[in-house]
Amino acid sequence: MLKLKQIVLFFIFICVIPLSFSQSKVVDSENIKTIILRSASTNMYAPIVRLNEKIKLSFDDLNADEHDYTYKIEHCDYNWESSNLSDSEFVDGFAEDRIRDYENSFNTLQPYTNYSLTIPNDNTRLMISGNYIISVLNEDEEIVFQRRFVVYESKTTVGVTVYKSRSIANINSTQSVEFIINHPSLRINNPKVEILPVVLQNNNWQTAIEGLKPQFYRGTQLLYKYNKETNFKAGNEFLFFDTKSIRNTTLNIANVEQGPKLYHAYLYTNEERIDDPYTLFEDINGNFVIRTLDGQNNNTDADYGWVHFNLSCLENLDGKEIYIHGNFNNWQLNETNKMIYNSETGLYDGKLLLKQGFYNYQYVTKNVNGEISNSDIDGSFYQTENDYTVLVYYKKFGSRYTQVIGVGYGNSKKLNN
Repeated sequence: MLKLKQIVLFFIFICVIPLSFSQSKVVDSENIKTIILRSASTNMYAPIVRLNEKIKLSFDDLNADEHDYTYKIEHCDYNWESSNLSDSEFVDGFAEDRIRDYENSFNTLQPYTNYSLTIPNDNTRLMISGNYIISVLNEDEEIVFQRRFVVYESKTTVGVTVYKSRSIANINSTQSVEFIINHPSLRINNPKVEILPVVLQNNNWQTAIEGLKPQFYRGTQLLYKYNKETNFKAGNEFLFFDTKSIRNTTLNIANVEQGPKLYHAYLYTNEERIDDPYTLFEDINGNFVIRTLDGQNNNTDADYGWVHFNLSCLENLDGKEIYIHGNFNNWQLNETNKMIYNSETGLYDGKLLLKQGFYNYQYVTKNVNGEISNSDIDGSFYQTENDYTVLVYYKKFGSRYTQVIGVGYGNSKKLNN
């Protein structure tokens, strides 16, 4: 009888763990805006850096009262859960410290304090590769936001090629990624177990492909020549607008009005593109760049304003919600960037409080099962230009943590078939 109770308690315990983990997801505080985490030494938007290279974090606090914020860094495993290493095993110095660099905005309608942090610094230097989560905490030790970043070592080289899908059913709407991992100076005993690659499209973890095993071996090369398993919906080119001149209309901005506090930029109404032929628009694949013509320092002279979106959509979207999607809010889907149907105009409306700059965005849908689609409104075309990244994780047998031993990049601008 005692053994039966122990078994029941064990199953209750393992069933509760995933639920509690999902409930602990951190939502960005409302007063924190324009969170940017990216390499400080290369021209990349993604928070992926080589070991000992600099990564920079910056964000704005709209309360503008010079709060004391601290950062805390945690090493994670392949699944972004704590690797349970002690701080001294992955960091030289302190894993938690105060953010000392901050400056108030200058001559802006929206006051804010801009905070910045660079790692490594005098107090923190990362010693090993892997997945990391950086948390920013307020004076009450409450987490105001979290962000993921990846630190890698160049122990392998990764060749990435992008193809038009070979599946006849999806040949005009999907792209397929193939890659080769070359490890001439690294002995890997069991590649099918120890090597864990992840494939990203436009550095969006929501659509990441995982769980791939090498199909072929050629000397010190691991070949991944999948077709269906590495297919991505190609989507469409991102839409864009530019608010670098906050008082004036620019391309894709129909009207600018000054409200009681801030400026309001009204974009031209976007129409669904699912039935239109593909048209090339140069974009930056969902990313954004802060910039202003009204000052010298983009970090503190750029102002905030409301950007209004309108979408005309005749597709049957019963049971689906529409969101404005992009890296401006870490690809999250929440009430802030959700579109609301306006029965008077017959359009979907949305508005976002954004710092001056150049922004890419797209419209995505989410159904009742939480599945996200970037093609219900804008369509999916194999010609679409997308960035692809392959991260190579290595969990050596007996090791206490997962390394990242290589990164490869590919682009669909030139398809290889």
